[in-house]
This record gives sequence, C-alpha cells and structure tokens, in this order.
Amino acid sequence: MEKDDLKKVIIKELEKTRELVEMYRESSQPVAPDAAIGRISRMDAINNKSVTESALRQAESKLKSLEFVLSNVDHPGFGKCARCGREIPLGRILVRPESTLCVGCSK
Repeated sequence: MEKDDLKKVIIKELEKTRELVEMYRESSQPVAPDAAIGRISRMDAINNKSVTESALRQAESKLKSLEFVLSNVDHPGFGKCARCGREIPLGRILVRPESTLCVGCSK
C-alpha cells in the first residue's frame, strides 16, 4: 500500500474521530438541577454523563494519537514497533492507524 493511500485512511479516521469528540462534548454537558425530571431520571442522566465523559476522553486520546501518526507517516521508522522495532502488519495499521506497537508488544 502506498503512503498516500495510508494517509487517506488516517485522515478519514481523524475526521470520524473529530466528529465523535464533538458529539461527546455536546452530550456531556452538565445536567441542569432545575430540569423537571424525577430523582431516578436525574441519577440516570448523571450516570450517562459520566459514561459519555469517559468515551470523550478515549476519543480525545485517539485523536491525539492519530494526529501524531499522521505527522510521522513520512518518517523512515513509520510502521515499525516503537518497542521492539519489528514491522507492524499493514492490517493492524489499517484497522488501528494510531497503533505504534505491534500486536505482541501491545499486550
């Protein structure tokens, strides 16, 4: 696979992740105390907010990783495991472009 094709895959994943981050930010707004909902519904809304905040943190972390990977795609060491130096299989890079470790080192 050409580097340009790989860049397109990474850019597409970046765009998708940016959209997720924005959606999670909107969904994780504080629950207004004056909203006319019952106690159980309020507890459920607060719980959902914490789950969304966790998803937001994960998406923001993935976004940073993708930006890092995109900036290093032309680097000669791109596609090599950051720990052991072996080639990361192309399939792994295509599925998880933010991966900097091979499968063996990521465990």
